[in-house]
Amino acid sequence: MAPPPGLKLMELPRITNGQREIIQLHVGQAGVQMAMSRNGNDPCSEDDCSAFFSCTREGRCVPRVLMVDLEPSVVDEIRLGAYRGLFNPSTLLTGNEDAASNYGRGHYRLGQALIEPMIDRVRRLCESCSSVQGFMMFRSIGGGTGAGLGTLLQERLDQEFSGKVSRFEYDIFPSPKVSPVIVEPYNAVLASHVSMEHSDCSFMLDNEALYEVCDRGLHVPEPTYTNLNRLVAQAMSSITASLRFTGAINVDLLEFQTNLVPFPRIHYPLVTYAPLVAVSRGEHEQPTTVELTQQCFEPANQLVRCDPQAGRYMSCCMLYRGDVSPLDINRAVQELRAKRSAQFVEWCPTGYKIGINYQPPMAVPGADLAHVDRALCMLANNTAVRTAWARIVEKYRVLYDRKAFLHHFLDEGLEVLDLEEAIENIATLIDDYKEIEK
Repeated sequence: MAPPPGLKLMELPRITNGQREIIQLHVGQAGVQMAMSRNGNDPCSEDDCSAFFSCTREGRCVPRVLMVDLEPSVVDEIRLGAYRGLFNPSTLLTGNEDAASNYGRGHYRLGQALIEPMIDRVRRLCESCSSVQGFMMFRSIGGGTGAGLGTLLQERLDQEFSGKVSRFEYDIFPSPKVSPVIVEPYNAVLASHVSMEHSDCSFMLDNEALYEVCDRGLHVPEPTYTNLNRLVAQAMSSITASLRFTGAINVDLLEFQTNLVPFPRIHYPLVTYAPLVAVSRGEHEQPTTVELTQQCFEPANQLVRCDPQAGRYMSCCMLYRGDVSPLDINRAVQELRAKRSAQFVEWCPTGYKIGINYQPPMAVPGADLAHVDRALCMLANNTAVRTAWARIVEKYRVLYDRKAFLHHFLDEGLEVLDLEEAIENIATLIDDYKEIEK
């Protein structure tokens, strides 16, 4: 079967001296589906391909990924489908039994049987690297595999690489109204509680915000997960562009962490992307740098549902790509300051971190986003994210007060104390954000 349009196997790149590699970890159905959208999204330049790809003796470049799911159906789509020639079969790992949307099954009973093969695959990936910069994990924290197995993998990675590498997450967060899993609040709170000390930075996304962007912004009347994943892939592509392409101001993983995370626990930036231009309007709309910057401060362009104007910004990392100039960016930021479009905390006098990359975003054939000359992805640490946490805590407590569905988790190895500690930790996190606003 031939690769889909726009996807080609790359030739051997010229390795850049000092390039540090990143290993991508895709866990559960959502994580694996994001892998298919992400790794077919845009090409690498010949200089910087080694950050995300390893090269075989035959001169082919293979994504440096590990894809894991407790049941085989989603990974089998890769093994048998159009992407089977892109990924190394040894990095596709599956179990035989589903987690059944249960954190306990993913973390304890089923996860324990799969964790050693997972760590073995990660070790092999690391051995082929000259200097590992960090891990990027992609998952949904509302499901049993992403939440349970994902946190188990994070714990083991910390034992193997404690303090040596950066640890980043892209998490599909529970939506305010749209929910495919009844016990999602249990899974999300338990996963967030454990992951908090095993992650340096967690980028939050939610399906309801993505649905709304596809519906209202891109005029896709009935978005599928493929539509959502392509939108997420475009934002992720902008975040990692400076690791793959040369630019005026490059931003690596450690710089994200340094500039976005003022305190260890406060590491949940909001993701915003602009422009959101449908293919039908692509020929007529090419926003300027100033317009892109203003759009990224509008709630409609956010990929997680909360109102940033209800909170205060601690930091903003603005990643421009394409046909942009430092002068235009400076003017756009000065205009923001003059209009006071963003309210920052008093103790952060600068606030803005700028990244500039001259590689424009790629329009994937058949995708919903039009080809544009320039784009902006903003990562913002804003206290308004506490409202998203507060929604999950409220739903968790409604279930837990009635002990509804609780026996399913207790039967899989969890204890009541684990659930109480988890909700207390997330409630404390909300209080931390409130304290920062004062």
